[in-house]
Amino acid sequence: MDIAMPELNGLDATRQILKTTPRTEVLILTAHESEQLVREVLEAGAHGYVLKSAAGRDLVSAIEALSKHEAFFTTRVAKIVVDSYPKRGAQEESSGKSPWQLSAREREVIQLLAEGKSNNEVAEILYLSSKTVETHRAHIMQKLNLHSVVGLVHYAIRNKIVEP
Repeated sequence: MDIAMPELNGLDATRQILKTTPRTEVLILTAHESEQLVREVLEAGAHGYVLKSAAGRDLVSAIEALSKHEAFFTTRVAKIVVDSYPKRGAQEESSGKSPWQLSAREREVIQLLAEGKSNNEVAEILYLSSKTVETHRAHIMQKLNLHSVVGLVHYAIRNKIVEP
């Protein structure tokens, strides 16, 4: 699973997969390696994280580990996890707004809007009414203290909800 996928990002897809089939082992294969993103992947329930730059070396080992219900992280990702562990509590207390404080539905809405979809298109894709999409958008903008769709798009790009 990649993190940046159109219409449904890898984190939300992971959550949905594990909700319907909890014994599934999800492996993230991505170019992104930020500390926050690694933490969110783990919180979403993925058991493996392989950087595309290490895929040639680690992909088979990762699949084998997950097939045995063991976690697998490329060396650089494992270092991020270990290095960030002691500071995690302090960061959570002092951190600002995060895209992951949004509900799963709000992340879906922000992703689709940032991909250029209209409220009506988002409503159709997510099987919602346009009014519900407008309400989600208003809540998102309020939570994140944003004042325009342009700000919403910039936020989505900065926080790797979508790629430019």
